[in-house]
Amino acid sequence: MKIFYLFIIAISFFGCASKKSFLERSDDLKGLSDAVKKYNKDVDDSDAKEAIPVLYKRIINDQQSKIDIYRNTSDASKFDKIISSYEKMQTAYDLIMSSNQSFKLVNPQSYTTQILQLKDSAAEYYYDLGNEFLRKGGRDNAKKAYSYFKESNKYSPGFKDATAKMEEAYQDALLKIVIFPVEDNSYFNNYNIGNYGVNYSNEYFQRTLARELNDTREAVSVYTDREAVNPDWSIYLVLRNLDIPYPSRSTYRRNSSAQIEVGTDTAGRPVYRTVYATITITKSNFIARADMQVIMKDVKSNKTISNNSYREDYRWEQESATYSGDYRALSSSDKRLIDNAYNYDSYPRKEEVLNELYRKLYPRILQDIRYKIRW
Repeated sequence: MKIFYLFIIAISFFGCASKKSFLERSDDLKGLSDAVKKYNKDVDDSDAKEAIPVLYKRIINDQQSKIDIYRNTSDASKFDKIISSYEKMQTAYDLIMSSNQSFKLVNPQSYTTQILQLKDSAAEYYYDLGNEFLRKGGRDNAKKAYSYFKESNKYSPGFKDATAKMEEAYQDALLKIVIFPVEDNSYFNNYNIGNYGVNYSNEYFQRTLARELNDTREAVSVYTDREAVNPDWSIYLVLRNLDIPYPSRSTYRRNSSAQIEVGTDTAGRPVYRTVYATITITKSNFIARADMQVIMKDVKSNKTISNNSYREDYRWEQESATYSGDYRALSSSDKRLIDNAYNYDSYPRKEEVLNELYRKLYPRILQDIRYKIRW
């Protein structure tokens, strides 16, 4: 019985909450919408009938006050704020006009004309700003002009020749960049590894950067040094402090045993015997390191825009083994190590190590350049 009463109390509580006065809602537009819906269903609902004209007047007065404040500011964002206020008043108008019953309670006003006029004014304002910055010249001013013409088109699509002006500003802001292949200025230790493929790796690094930077949405065109272009910036990639040491080698031993079936007894049960082996494991490893310097220069002024260095490591290791004793005592992993002894001296070439180092350096360098050229 106690649970039943608690249930009745809960139902009453939530019922009262759902019937909260339309005038007490935190959002007047939502309150007006709910009141109109309620009044459409029940014209005898006194709460809805009383709330509709009050809420409509409250919305209009509140938004008109905001508009008066926004109009007296010099902030360019005032257009968005004023238009937003008019659109809220227009929404209130649409709610009333959607209900024949509510229309009898309120004489609403449409604000579509004001909204269209404001959008035209905003388009004109940003169009004039775009022209102002376009006339000043220079990449930074062209970038601003582009954004202003874009705003003009946002408020009034196809406004005057804003689209053509955007393209003009984009071309003025376009940054032409030449990337040179990696220059290997490293003084490195190596263990007589070949240089085959190094030039390919260096040029590949260059070409990949050029391709991916051109795929961005930034106002840039990126070229390699083999393409004829009059660049604004040059990017130099310099490999320094490359260290590929001779592999260090260490050896250790361990024992292995296994039980193998050697026959059966007189009752036919399997008989096992333990066999033993000693495994000698040789481990070779090295840690290669490389620094790459990325220098960005303004070609016309010969000034350095940025000069950063990046370091990465590459760890290589290899194990092989020999054994003495019974082969049957070896595990599958032991056997793989023993088979590996045939390829034990196949150390990676310099170009293979460089490729691994480049693979780690590349995303960091790409991210840095993207940051420098971003719009």
